Amino acid sequence: MPVPVHIPTPLRPFTAKLDVVQAEGATVGEVLAHLTTTYPGLKQHLYAADGRLRSFVNVYVGDDDIRYLQKDQTPVKDGQSVSIIPSVAGGSGATATALPALSGDEVRRYSRHLILSEVGMEGQQKLKAAKVLCIGAGGLGSPVAMYLAAAGVGTIGIVDFDTVDVSNLQRQILHGTSDVGRPKLASAKDTLLELNPHVNVITHEVALSSANALDLFKGYDVVVDGTDNFPTRYLVNDACVLLGIPNAYGSIFRFEGQASVFATKDGPCYRCLYPEPPPPGLVPSCAEAGVLGILPGLIGTIQATEAVKIILGVGQTLAGRFMIYDALRMKFRELTLRKDPDCPVCGTHPTVTALIDYEQFCGVAPSQAPAASSADAMSDISVPELKARIDAGTRPFILDVREPTEYQINRIQGSVLIPLGEIPQRFQELDPSIEIVCQCKGGVRSAKAAAFLRQQGFTNVRNLTGGIIAWAEQVDLTMPKY
Repeated sequence: MPVPVHIPTPLRPFTAKLDVVQAEGATVGEVLAHLTTTYPGLKQHLYAADGRLRSFVNVYVGDDDIRYLQKDQTPVKDGQSVSIIPSVAGGSGATATALPALSGDEVRRYSRHLILSEVGMEGQQKLKAAKVLCIGAGGLGSPVAMYLAAAGVGTIGIVDFDTVDVSNLQRQILHGTSDVGRPKLASAKDTLLELNPHVNVITHEVALSSANALDLFKGYDVVVDGTDNFPTRYLVNDACVLLGIPNAYGSIFRFEGQASVFATKDGPCYRCLYPEPPPPGLVPSCAEAGVLGILPGLIGTIQATEAVKIILGVGQTLAGRFMIYDALRMKFRELTLRKDPDCPVCGTHPTVTALIDYEQFCGVAPSQAPAASSADAMSDISVPELKARIDAGTRPFILDVREPTEYQINRIQGSVLIPLGEIPQRFQELDPSIEIVCQCKGGVRSAKAAAFLRQQGFTNVRNLTGGIIAWAEQVDLTMPKY
């Protein structure tokens, strides 16, 4: 029986960019087996080496997680669809007995709130008394902080230690052209106080870590997760669970966004959804894959909305629900989330009762990273070495594994483009007898391509360390960077 399978954005390069494909099977296992046979590039992203479905990939039949059904033996009935949901690598009201009064200026400022029965004077006072911590002043943190400030949330904390770069301005609306080079926290505070001088902006210019997270989070009513990496995302989740602080979660990738609310009293946490992170480099970052500048505005606005609802105690939050937004098709989908009784953080018998080393947990701690083999070390080639080879007339075949849109921005002269997602279907176009140098933006995707080619019997494959960015910085200074 043909079954529609919804393919998430990060995996579409392996399905010829199709968002929905057809697969045959009466059970989820049969459907996925047929899917990975038809699109072999998906297999390493869905299955571990031992054949088990990866723990950072969730599969739904309809809106039900197969982990709580019959797992891969879950039957797929006529008319049902299968959704693959990988990780991509977001309270309580004020507890004060006496709510703060509103000034005359605040009454005028928030008048459109005050006439809403769900808010009213008391609700606006709750907002003034509330404290919300924003993790990050970037793409998601910008709309979150601005709308929370405009709504009258009395105290807004922001954790960030980055500076404003010109490439941020496409989506990070807290900052402007004149802020390039400034600390993001300084720019953010100026913008928020200009928007609403009645709010208190607390800046935390630190790198969030297991050593400081609990102390930073204490005293806040809601945490809004605007992170862009897996170690910090798991750290935020665990700290919120341990402290009992709701976590308004959001994530973005290319044209797709996700949102939910985690760590509520009876709801699931992020680990219930994704018990383990994906291996380093398997999920491309926004810097590699790109992101529509408007997308974080929409997802961040949803996160801010959830934070305000939590403070006011009105409506139905996204706790227990997982919202997926497809900007290209202007479609929202919603999946049901369940609290995992075996969750190591929020389950019945938690095993994680203190914050851990999240760099190590996510496999990115330098001290814990597996040592490179001598073969892998020899397979790398530096930008100066490649330039010297070209100048000497011993130029290797340069395989560019980026996307066509990236290739249009800049390229090494004479390089040949085959996107990473197409290599499993097109590697036979390459000559295994010649030296091949794989190249991408920064060296991550090209390392995957080189590893794949070696698995296919190619014996003279090298990876350009630093990619085209290193080439632009060390060889061709006129080359545009992105």
